[in-house]
Amino acid sequence: MKKLSIYTIVLTFISSLTIAAEVNIFNARHYKADVELYSKFTNKTGIKVNLINGKAGALEKRMIEEGADSSADLYITADAGRCGAFKAKGMTQGGLISPAIKAAVPSNFRTNHWTGIAKRARIVYYAPDRVSGAELSGLTYESLADPKWKGRLVIRASGNIYNKSLVASLIKNNGKKATADWAKGVVANMARTPTGNDRAQIMAVAAGEADIAVANTYYLALMLSGNKGAEQQAAAKKVKAFFPNQNDRGTHMNISCAALVKGAPNKSNAIKLVEFLLTPEAQEHFTNNTFEFPMIDGVSPSPLVVNNIGLDFKQDLKTKVSSYGAKQADALEVMTAAGWK
Repeated sequence: MKKLSIYTIVLTFISSLTIAAEVNIFNARHYKADVELYSKFTNKTGIKVNLINGKAGALEKRMIEEGADSSADLYITADAGRCGAFKAKGMTQGGLISPAIKAAVPSNFRTNHWTGIAKRARIVYYAPDRVSGAELSGLTYESLADPKWKGRLVIRASGNIYNKSLVASLIKNNGKKATADWAKGVVANMARTPTGNDRAQIMAVAAGEADIAVANTYYLALMLSGNKGAEQQAAAKKVKAFFPNQNDRGTHMNISCAALVKGAPNKSNAIKLVEFLLTPEAQEHFTNNTFEFPMIDGVSPSPLVVNNIGLDFKQDLKTKVSSYGAKQADALEVMTAAGWK
């Protein structure tokens, strides 16, 4: 009986180690390449990655409903606004602030509840045959409300998280009243009612439906790569990229983020995974497969991004991306009041 008891204890101990050697990711990023990256992490550490994929809203709803019973360790999604709003619901915890993370990620791109793992910029695309250099000179997000762009601008719907974060950053920098006036000007300048994703805005400029579009940087590289078909690749070649606000705070930056979920059963493994995502190896995987900008220094963006969008631009490092979630409700209110569909 004594031998059996010891054997049982050993089995239980081994079983507990096996269970501990895992991390559960609720993943709202839709890139197949990410799965390859998690496999590399497992091969290096022996920690199994369990992926629960889905849309951000559905995943958040599930985690909230499951509460303390949730198996989620990390919530990985696009946009600081989402991570900030999830934190505001009490669904994250502190502790994602190891020395490795602090050294890798600038303070304006992280909190102790969540951190950026890759960067993206929301910029302006234009038709070079219809937009002059003089018109572009000194272009800012604020000047998109200038009447000279009337009937020439396309941008996504107000409910889009990328736009809510962009407008939140304007509220943070310029105040709610000034941004409300700006939103009215932007709506007046729209060439059409907002429709489609970021690629659809770029396609509209290429087709002559508008002269300028607001979209994230990685979408153009994705189109140029040919992964979305010959039609989109041809359209992407007809537009040029422009980085707004180069003479003041810099171009609006956002992130893909990883949040430490409240009650994470594998917290230490979750931190190890985030630290891995911030290594040069993982960052190069992001830049070459998702065409985002690296979060860390010493890693270059994809050649498609460097050659067709640009590398040497002033980033907005002043505005903390945590403000995007904090001012998200104000941003939607401002856009709705302006008639931004």
